[in-house]
Amino acid sequence: MIKSYAQWITGPGGEWLKDVGLLVLRVWLGLSMLLLHGWGKVQGMADKAASFPDPLGVGSAMSLNLVVFSEVLCAVLLVAGLAARFALIPLVVTMAVAFFVIHGGRLVGEGNGEMAFIYLAGFVALLIAGPGRYSFDHYILRAFRGNS
Repeated sequence: MIKSYAQWITGPGGEWLKDVGLLVLRVWLGLSMLLLHGWGKVQGMADKAASFPDPLGVGSAMSLNLVVFSEVLCAVLLVAGLAARFALIPLVVTMAVAFFVIHGGRLVGEGNGEMAFIYLAGFVALLIAGPGRYSFDHYILRAFRGNS
């Protein structure tokens, strides 16, 4: 029997809250990245290819392709929790480049990188914590190990 709120959250039955939190963070950040950033770049790829910033020196078109890969494909994988840690690596790199290189590490003022900084923090947290129980990764790993 649960004796207190603290026991409910931290006790044996409280593990599900951590996994629900990871699910919410994964879906929230992944869908936000996809719908608010990636999808617009996909729709305007032809127009943006020549003028897209090239912070890594690989060319504007290649930089745009890498960002679209990260913000669309990796965001979808993150939402599903499928190869989530691998998908998070390009997302972390993209947000780190956006914050530190494109926005110069500025958090305030015009042209600041506050959004990139917030996304970066969430993606790093998910990279460390993993996608949680409510992910395809969890079910695939469980099937691979033969656990029920």
